[in-house]
Amino acid sequence: MRRLFTLLPALFALVAATASHAADWKEHPEWGKAFADAHVKGTLLVYEEGAQTMHVYDAERARRPYLPASTFKVFNALVAIDTGAVADEFDPIPWDGKVRSMGGTPNAQWNRANSLASGMRYSTVWLYQEVARRAGQQRMQSWIDKAGYGNRDISGGIDQFWLTGGLRISAEQQVAFLRQLADGTLPFSARAQEIVRRITIYEAGTDFILHAKTGWGTHAAENRPDPAKSDDIGWYVGWVEHGGKRWFFAMNIDIAKPEDGVQRVTLAKKLLTTLGAFSQP
Repeated sequence: MRRLFTLLPALFALVAATASHAADWKEHPEWGKAFADAHVKGTLLVYEEGAQTMHVYDAERARRPYLPASTFKVFNALVAIDTGAVADEFDPIPWDGKVRSMGGTPNAQWNRANSLASGMRYSTVWLYQEVARRAGQQRMQSWIDKAGYGNRDISGGIDQFWLTGGLRISAEQQVAFLRQLADGTLPFSARAQEIVRRITIYEAGTDFILHAKTGWGTHAAENRPDPAKSDDIGWYVGWVEHGGKRWFFAMNIDIAKPEDGVQRVTLAKKLLTTLGAFSQP
């Protein structure tokens, strides 16, 4: 019986991966124009639940793993709750007094006490590094293995492995993970999953709810051979609930210049709208 319980998380991960491959994959070469117009290269993978279809631009890249960067905050928050690193999503962690900047300007939202909720909203790196340290290497590895997250490699330091270390995940794996989170079938407590679903609400309107997280990985694109170009990767992952239906998505793009970062959200929402995830303006 004990062996069965130890095998269950791996079976959950296998079922999710099998479901991903079982879905019909539909290539959208016409999305290439939207990427070209935005002057970025990347991939978008969308699982349309009702149609059981994986819509994709650049399927090869959608299966290629990259550093998760701040998209890992979603997983990290689950670990923080179930290890007791924090009491709940509003439990404040004091600011350490180190002034942190974004684009050379001090970030007021980072330079104060934060919680899982505010840290998710403002992508507060130091907060999620602290809860990872509280969880510790052994417990973090255990949860990574149970959930089958990415390549499961947390080498590089307990507060760096998703930023500069060994962890890698593909757009396909991101979508599989998010589907389990939305359904509450990850090997975390129901409470932890409900909390994380709440704090990942990125935007809501009269007829939709968008759960999402951005990520920006510095020196994260090992496939970029030209040292003269930026090798940063931008992520935008999540799901949309609209009209009783759900669309799960994962986008990553090459960030050649800082202004490319905004395209993660703009481009993903534009293409999701063509699939019906958002109402046409």
